[in-house]
Amino acid sequence: MSPTPWWSPARHADRRPALLARARIQNAIRGWFGDAGFLEVDPVALQVSPGNEAHLHGFATQAIGNDGQPVPMYLHTSPEFAMKKLLTAGEERIFAFAHVWRNRERGALHSPEFTMLEWYRVGEDYTVLMDDCAALLRLAAEGAGVTALQFRGITCDPFAEPERLSVAEAFSRHAGIDLLATCDGAETDAAALRDQARAAGIAVRDDDTWSFLLSKILVEKVEPHLGHGRPTVLDRYPAAEAALARPAPDDARVAERFELYACGVELANGFGELTNAPEQRRRFEIEMDEKQAIYGEHYPLDEDFLSALAGMPAASGIAMGFDRLVMLATAAPRIDDVIWTPVSDQIA
Repeated sequence: MSPTPWWSPARHADRRPALLARARIQNAIRGWFGDAGFLEVDPVALQVSPGNEAHLHGFATQAIGNDGQPVPMYLHTSPEFAMKKLLTAGEERIFAFAHVWRNRERGALHSPEFTMLEWYRVGEDYTVLMDDCAALLRLAAEGAGVTALQFRGITCDPFAEPERLSVAEAFSRHAGIDLLATCDGAETDAAALRDQARAAGIAVRDDDTWSFLLSKILVEKVEPHLGHGRPTVLDRYPAAEAALARPAPDDARVAERFELYACGVELANGFGELTNAPEQRRRFEIEMDEKQAIYGEHYPLDEDFLSALAGMPAASGIAMGFDRLVMLATAAPRIDDVIWTPVSDQIA
């Protein structure tokens, strides 16, 4: 039996309280950014590259010019490239509620099209973004009229001070793994991580890459424990997993990258932004080589972005899954419950 469509009056009536909360939360966030001196921008979604991370999958299309010739284009997986170009152009504090598209993603926490809240601060340390995140969690709870965020029986106090935990500390605590022992600067040792994973009772294969192993351990052993009771800031990602972030000044094995968790759910991904264009190109090429090896495809580099990056000022930036934030504030079980017009159920 087919599920009742989202546009049926009865189902819409059930969904409407969460959607109204979404509107209140969005309005409150816009006001908060305005009070903090930010400018809302509206980056276009059609780009020459959807992004250059190995495990992010874009939607491809073609643009037909006046000459009738097709040009390959993509819907962006993040407004990052466009917004960083605006930083190079001279903007200093910007934010956007941007629709983004990611292929091969559908589930309780994933929609092929969703809303990303992204913002940047020129000349400010990436730790300021952690304070921003704490403020937005409070706004979301207030907008929904709740005192706790909830997902699948797990609660998180959005008014509590977030726990700040390094990735290495989290792997040691929750998986018994010494992650940094498998890193040498940005270089990694997959065999050493495989050995530790097997010792921790994690099923691995001999051809698993270090990056795949890190993701597997994170998802299976670490993430389920994060953001219980209070938010967690998972900080100082290994440099090999921070293609867009600056290296940490005190340890070349880690970078200025963090993720925000509540109720075991990842909500945001923040960076001290890399502005070294040749290094960024090198990292993108590595990511695309991995994508080609795993998925048999790769995406072009946005040469305009790399040119703009050379003139971009020091900045910090972050992307937050706005729909997920609303989910937790309204205790919704699925992301589709808080999207005004969800993507067709024909996409499984």
